[in-house]
Amino acid sequence: MVQAHRTTPPVDETESQKPTFFSSTKAVARCAAQAPQPIGQHWLLWCSRTFIQAGTWVGLSLCFSSATWAQGHCTSEGIARPTALVERFINADCEACWSDPGTPVPPQRAMVLDWIVPGSQGEEAPLSAAATRDSITRLQSLGQPEPGRTAQRQARVEPSSAVRLRLAQGPALNQYLGASVRLQPVPPPAVRQGGWRAWLALVEQVPAGESGTPVARQLVRGLLEPPWSGRQQLSGEDLRRLSESRVMSIPEGAQADRLRIVGWVEDAQGRVLAATQTRCVPVP
Repeated sequence: MVQAHRTTPPVDETESQKPTFFSSTKAVARCAAQAPQPIGQHWLLWCSRTFIQAGTWVGLSLCFSSATWAQGHCTSEGIARPTALVERFINADCEACWSDPGTPVPPQRAMVLDWIVPGSQGEEAPLSAAATRDSITRLQSLGQPEPGRTAQRQARVEPSSAVRLRLAQGPALNQYLGASVRLQPVPPPAVRQGGWRAWLALVEQVPAGESGTPVARQLVRGLLEPPWSGRQQLSGEDLRRLSESRVMSIPEGAQADRLRIVGWVEDAQGRVLAATQTRCVPVP
């Protein structure tokens, strides 16, 4: 049903001039030398964890044998901080909603997520191929009902928040994709005590005019919530930053070379404290 494309998020020129977190070629060489053949999901996770624990933020796309380097280097490095998080929910029964020419265009520098909510027709629904129960999880977290047709939510990314996310993703291998996230600094005690949540979404990018959509979309294909409970006791290094590495399953029908990772952090009131996403650039 859906084909995807590559879009280019805004680049923060100031940020891109800073020393990179993803440039340790020695670490890359060590990791690649230990790669089992064929590369599987367990090694994907081991490699990403190795870099996180060592404090070496090497892009996961560099963490593989030379045959995978052509897939590109995918990180959030240099991505401009978005001004808003826009989430569009479409019921899988409503094919016309996907192709509606009146679909609102999001604000400039907004980060967009498109969710397909399972419909009453089940697998017979016209948009069922892209429907995911993760959309229901997200709606429940927002305290919102499942839409009969469509629903949209827009939240400002708090400009005064000091919280930052950094993301990296590896190449797609055997229907899996490695993803890592680092949060720094950890939200202050007042926020932690009230509760906060972090989210990672695997998205497939769909251009305007393709697959029947009049607007560019970032179709959510999977969702993870790092186990960073706002009420957990933190000590030592965790008071400064948190890191997590996961392997995400690529759903059937997704175009793996067009997948990206989107991450965001919310406080208990639903305010977005940080948001970013990966972009992929060729490896020289």
